[in-house]
Amino acid sequence: MEYRYGSHTVFKIQYHFVFVTKYRYKVLKGDIGLKVRELIRQTCEAFEIEILKGVVSQDHIHVLVSAPPNLAPSEIMRRIKGRTSAKLFESFPDLKKRYWGAISGLVVTSV
Repeated sequence: MEYRYGSHTVFKIQYHFVFVTKYRYKVLKGDIGLKVRELIRQTCEAFEIEILKGVVSQDHIHVLVSAPPNLAPSEIMRRIKGRTSAKLFESFPDLKKRYWGAISGLVVTSV
């Protein structure tokens, strides 16, 4: 990983995030896992967040990202989780039934 440059800055900020599904249900497999991967890539690209490594398992997701200094870690996760969960619920109505009480079916913890 090399340094990234802004108009007046040089930075190398990396975060390791772990998403965990609600109650660690193993729902991130098959088409859902592929859709999650695609949505995370799209969201990161839109906000100039570079994905260094990422793994989608059945009940959790690891993402190592390099982000610009104007985005706080909580803001990064708010954008990724919010968009990903909303699009997943639209694409897979069965998930919405299972997680009816949650705004976002994913819980995030930072490591």
